[in-house]
Amino acid sequence: MNTSPTPEVVDRAAWLAAIEELRIREKAHTREGDAIAAARRRLPMVELDPTIPVVGARGPVPLLDVFEGRRQLIAYYFMWYPGRPAPEQCEGCTWNNTQLAELSYLRSRDVTYAVLCQGPYEESSRYRDFMGWDMPWYSAQASLEALLAGRRIGSMHLVCYLREGDRVFETYWTTGRGVEAVDLNYRLMDLTVYGRQEPWEDSPPGWPQQWGADGPAQRIRVNGRPIAHWSRIEAGRSDDLGVPLGNGPDRESGCCHS
Repeated sequence: MNTSPTPEVVDRAAWLAAIEELRIREKAHTREGDAIAAARRRLPMVELDPTIPVVGARGPVPLLDVFEGRRQLIAYYFMWYPGRPAPEQCEGCTWNNTQLAELSYLRSRDVTYAVLCQGPYEESSRYRDFMGWDMPWYSAQASLEALLAGRRIGSMHLVCYLREGDRVFETYWTTGRGVEAVDLNYRLMDLTVYGRQEPWEDSPPGWPQQWGADGPAQRIRVNGRPIAHWSRIEAGRSDDLGVPLGNGPDRESGCCHS
């Protein structure tokens, strides 16, 4: 039996009054978000070499081709642990990209979404197939220094690009919790009474916060795997990435989703 504390019980009038008080703050938060987005649209941009190579299903292609003819590109730089089996791959990047099942809305606004994996194509594309994802997938492993230009390699990033003919410009980038832009599940959890149930949250005493109590990675892992793996395993999919179990460098401690 779940014995977690619950909020105070009040009558409907008091409940509505409390919600309306919070709504003032919510609307201010929304308006501030709109203002930040407006400022983002007014940022300057920096030009990149459009011929920087990435590797896709048909071999090396220039960055320009990743746009697929559209004018804008959002690239997710997926963390990767070369030579490690599927259960040891990035739980945060798995969590995020599992939520991108429908890309037609982005494409209707002339935006391509693609993953630029930080690992080799052969291994990582098998992982994409195991997960059942259909977004465009490339390895940027050999070009990370040119693409990320001083930013931390081995951390997840979202980067936005603009194409002007055959020229490519970077317009915005974010990392860490900024990548929650693709995260519907956490947004929904934030609406619930117990929230994300993670130790860092400011919650009343006694609120459940067991997710991540054993380390950051365990926020989005169950029984040694990223949570979304289990439905794929139960469906009979193979998570063989073509690497021997235990053959490769140790994973860094912690979780990329912070």
